Amino acid sequence: MVFPVVFLKLADWVLYQLLANSCYRAARKMRNYGFFLRNQTLRSPPQQQAASLFPSVTKCDVGNSRRFDTLVCDIHGVLLGSDTFFPYFMLVAFEGGSIVRAFLLLLSCSFLWVLDSELKLRIMIFISFCGLRKKDIESVGRAVLPKFYLENLNLQVYEVWSKTSSRVVFTSIPRVMVEGFLHEYMSASGVVGTELHTVGNRFTGLLSSSGLLVKHNALKEHFGDKKPDVGLGSSSLHDQYFISLCKEAYVVNMEDGKSNLSSFMPRDKYPKPLIFHDGRLAFLPTPFATLSMFLWLPFGIVLSILRIFVGICLPYKLAVICATLSGVQLKFQGCFPSSNSQHKKGVLYVCTHRTLLDPVFLSTALCKPLTAVTYSLSKMSELIAPIKTVRLTRDRKQDGETMQKLLSEGDLVVCPEGTTCREPYLLRFSSLFAELADEIVPVAINAHVSMFYGTTASGLKCLDPIFFLMNPRPSYHVQILGKVPQEFTCAGGRSSFEVANYIQRKLADALGFECTTLTRRDKYLMLAGTEGVVHENKRN
Repeated sequence: MVFPVVFLKLADWVLYQLLANSCYRAARKMRNYGFFLRNQTLRSPPQQQAASLFPSVTKCDVGNSRRFDTLVCDIHGVLLGSDTFFPYFMLVAFEGGSIVRAFLLLLSCSFLWVLDSELKLRIMIFISFCGLRKKDIESVGRAVLPKFYLENLNLQVYEVWSKTSSRVVFTSIPRVMVEGFLHEYMSASGVVGTELHTVGNRFTGLLSSSGLLVKHNALKEHFGDKKPDVGLGSSSLHDQYFISLCKEAYVVNMEDGKSNLSSFMPRDKYPKPLIFHDGRLAFLPTPFATLSMFLWLPFGIVLSILRIFVGICLPYKLAVICATLSGVQLKFQGCFPSSNSQHKKGVLYVCTHRTLLDPVFLSTALCKPLTAVTYSLSKMSELIAPIKTVRLTRDRKQDGETMQKLLSEGDLVVCPEGTTCREPYLLRFSSLFAELADEIVPVAINAHVSMFYGTTASGLKCLDPIFFLMNPRPSYHVQILGKVPQEFTCAGGRSSFEVANYIQRKLADALGFECTTLTRRDKYLMLAGTEGVVHENKRN
């Protein structure tokens, strides 16, 4: 009985809002646009004319001794240096939904520009959320969106934000899109946003009975008769009224941010370090950038298959030449170790872990086959891998015996972080490898992409190599460091933990990364809500 009710509500909304009101508003918008073209003196929008009602946020005194009790603001156009919603709804549609949903949202751009802001927001919400599970959207809000929010933070606004004890954000976009970021990274005291209608554990794409949030009404309801100390808003008339209810009010001008690159938050000033994030898209999906992605997609898929074929079938040197011609940027450097016939064991290569392709590119750099051990490898990745791969079980004794056997057969590659990390940080190194070999060669590996990430915590891992190789110009940097001196190995009297920490610091210095004590378990608990362990009995 639920579906007929939802269908009737949707039909009523489409007939009244989309077909009736939108046609009237579009006609008015086109008429006004033509009027402003004919009257050059009236082309400045009302938002700019209202900007003089309150001073700019740059005029706010944020001296060392001054602090505020309460601050209220919006996130888009205030905390963020952009007032456009589209890229963040596209991230929800693509990462939480599917590529088909993302394409539908892109197609909606063809008519969204003639609609007013409220109707435009309702349509984007419907396309992005309809039918999606609540836990999937919460995952996107927790693991995907924070990266893009942090990269677009307004530094001038954050200076005021950091001087307040209690911060409350009022926004007309769905609360579920911003709440995780604001609590986890910005230490917000409260988040008041638009609530969405749900049936069971899925969103219908419609708003709740309260409708779109009206910020000044929500502020009065939240604070009552008490006035917040500071209000920050955009130059729109709605925000002018919203911040006028505060003791002090300041306006964030978008034009100032566009002309001043220093207004954006640099990485070293992030409120909290961004170490883990998920999702496939490596760029902010503006309409033009998203259109470019869809135009590239057919070529990218073919190119990815071609690059995989080159890596599997061609000799190492010829594969490097063909990969370079296809757009892959390769940089191999360092001390290439010579084989020592006096040692019965092979060389143990200890690598940083950026993607599943790390051992493959190391093998290509050395121009010799290697064996790689890994904790998680899909059947497809195992099938197309041009080198031998062996799965570990996370049982320390059993894994140690497996690696000892493999070392007796030849050279071995291990990534002691146990999982990939996209940002310039190294996770804690497992110390098991240090107990197994005296000939240890650290390898600093780094990878860069421009369109798709080749790693995922919650998606299909079998597609990781394909997504990485779909990038127009992916790059891999392999730097082979010298062998670890004997006095820094277990044979020289060091503990396995000391050896692991020494190699972690050496690799971090080579890459310019920062060492952490975080583990695979920390990553998966944050991004996927699991411990990152696949139990065999659950597969069958």
